[in-house]
Amino acid sequence: MKHKIDFVKCNPTQNMTVLIKSKLPPDDYKVIAAKIMSYDNVYAEQVGFIEPFRKENADARLHMAGGEFCGNACMALAAYLANEQGLNQNETTELHLQVSGVERLVTCRITKNSGDYQCQVDMPLPLTIEQTVLNDGSDSYDMIVVRYSDFVHFVIEVEDIDTEMKRKMLNLVKLIGPLLDTKMLGILLYNIRTSELAPLIYVSDLDSAVWERGCGSGTASVGAYLAWKNQKSMEAAIQQPGGTIQVRAFYDQERLTQLEIEGNVGIVAQGIAFIEQDADHVEGVRNREISMV
Repeated sequence: MKHKIDFVKCNPTQNMTVLIKSKLPPDDYKVIAAKIMSYDNVYAEQVGFIEPFRKENADARLHMAGGEFCGNACMALAAYLANEQGLNQNETTELHLQVSGVERLVTCRITKNSGDYQCQVDMPLPLTIEQTVLNDGSDSYDMIVVRYSDFVHFVIEVEDIDTEMKRKMLNLVKLIGPLLDTKMLGILLYNIRTSELAPLIYVSDLDSAVWERGCGSGTASVGAYLAWKNQKSMEAAIQQPGGTIQVRAFYDQERLTQLEIEGNVGIVAQGIAFIEQDADHVEGVRNREISMV
């Protein structure tokens, strides 16, 4: 017997995101997400579940499969809601989302373009930003640790993002990811000369490592790092394999006061996915990697 799963698939900077509209038991989220993400199903980099909101003034609630926070998924949900509301071209609306991984409501401003939606998201602020050196037994890496309440990003400045570097980072995230008490770990390879970013995201509850084609929260962390490094507000267009995400970091009196990201989202598919009822495990979800092209 198969479950019928009502879904919408969105494209925020090619960080392909499936939003599940069906009401499902939270205990099944991990298995369903792994199936949905697989090549022989809908296929995506991440899955979020739309739930009834629990906070006053929220327009919707988004729970990611691993309980993590995701900026791009916020954009995807905001675009879907704007589409459902019938937003006209060049009109702008503001939505407030309750999202896993953060306590406060996340504000999204959405404008409808001719073929997609332009979304701006007020991102959570990091708790700490500090420099450290990590040794994996064979190599040492100078990095900046951008830590949030439920996730952490390691920003590593690099001159080249090549296959060998990506192989080392994948081994590193597999080594340290399960040891950290955090819902999500990101290793962000950033070329400061070209503003290019290669984000590797590890979600502990799913035990999955994915080279994402675009990462909203990673873009925000790079912006936070640059503002912290230069002790001033900044704005940048961060180039990623799937396109560009804008980041604005506001810095005042030696502290970060606000973080915003902005990007485009397309709604690419909507329909029914079929999931086997007795799926109690998923082959290939462990240490899953999607290579960038």
